[in-house]
Amino acid sequence: MNAPLAPPPARGCRDTPVLKERGQREVFCGLTGIIWLHRKMQDAFFLVVGSRTCAHLLQSAAGVMIFAEPRFGTAILEEKDLAGLADANDELDREVARLIARRPDIRQLFLVGSCPSEVIKLDLARAAERLSVAHAPHVRVLAYSGSGIETTFTQGEDACLAAMVPTLPATDAPGLLVVGALPDVVEDQMRALLAALGIASVATLPARRADALPAVGPQTRVLLAQPFLGDTLAALERRGAVHLPAPFPFGEEGTTRWLAAAAAAFDVPAERFAAATDAPRARARKAVAAAAAPLAGRSVFFFPDSQLEVPLARFLARECAMQPIEVGTPYLHGAILGPDLDLLPEGPALSEGQDVDRQLDRARAARPDLTVCGLGLANPLEAEGLATKWAIELVFSPVHFYEQAGDLAALFARPLRRRAALGALRGQPEAGDPA
Repeated sequence: MNAPLAPPPARGCRDTPVLKERGQREVFCGLTGIIWLHRKMQDAFFLVVGSRTCAHLLQSAAGVMIFAEPRFGTAILEEKDLAGLADANDELDREVARLIARRPDIRQLFLVGSCPSEVIKLDLARAAERLSVAHAPHVRVLAYSGSGIETTFTQGEDACLAAMVPTLPATDAPGLLVVGALPDVVEDQMRALLAALGIASVATLPARRADALPAVGPQTRVLLAQPFLGDTLAALERRGAVHLPAPFPFGEEGTTRWLAAAAAAFDVPAERFAAATDAPRARARKAVAAAAAPLAGRSVFFFPDSQLEVPLARFLARECAMQPIEVGTPYLHGAILGPDLDLLPEGPALSEGQDVDRQLDRARAARPDLTVCGLGLANPLEAEGLATKWAIELVFSPVHFYEQAGDLAALFARPLRRRAALGALRGQPEAGDPA
């Protein structure tokens, strides 16, 4: 029999007052999203119009690819471009023409804005229109901003997908559109689950290839796979698509409730839903229980980084028996995160944005058992005796849906296991244990 879901907490966090901070931030820029997007879209190329710093960031974030030519690059703005002594548009046209001639496999070309290109007011949207006409029908050229001036790094994907929405074909046919880049193996698992529910018309954005772009219209139902896609969702709703609010598919509960939102929209019988989810739910519960033992009763503090913080806090509180102290997120989109906030038990402070010095003071005062933060804060906090988890690893690792639930719990448990092992070697008590 299909095990019933745990009831929501008596009081969730949807109405919890949110501390809104606007100070110094510690985040990557939106160019980082290219690292997973170029792997997902197999015939796309991402051309960053930026500085040598942008090029170094991408190379260091992606690593050196020896056996395959990567599908991203940087059109470097030199001093004469920044000083307005050269026509950057002419140079951009020449670079794009050379790129397309050398890489005939390209079907989608994204011109990605950066801080330098935006400072000199280079109009990449108009350039994309001009280049699309020049290289049609072989290549479609789009533009979006990956600048890190006002955004956090996952918004690079949001900006990219939002730029694609106006180009999607129209349809009046009913269908489900899952939005958000997932590793191919995870997407295949998701499609198998939805097929088992009997939902036949399922499309994804982004699609793996340009010739598989989804169609959208008033009969399109949208499920978000990532919580940082507010602009993309707004663009789809302007096209008539209908959002299905749901918790995000992290852990057994989140995945089940996410699938239940799809099942309700497409009138899937309860018996079929149970038949499709019974076995993977049982596997997920068993895997989480095995991995999460070091987490039970421990406290966790989230610095704002990826916008995954609220659904991850819900997973840790509900399925791993952790106690969130503060859940910080760069942006708290109520319509998107509301279902997760309803399930997050009342208690933790919620913060939006960041004033890093003030948040560091709160973390030091709280002394959490585990701190989830960016790379720039992890080593200093470790030196102060706090166990940390790199937030960006949660973006790059497969963590969605049933089969990854145990792996997700293990990612959080690993720092505590490591600290316990080191403490045993030194003859010291484990973090959180009495001396």
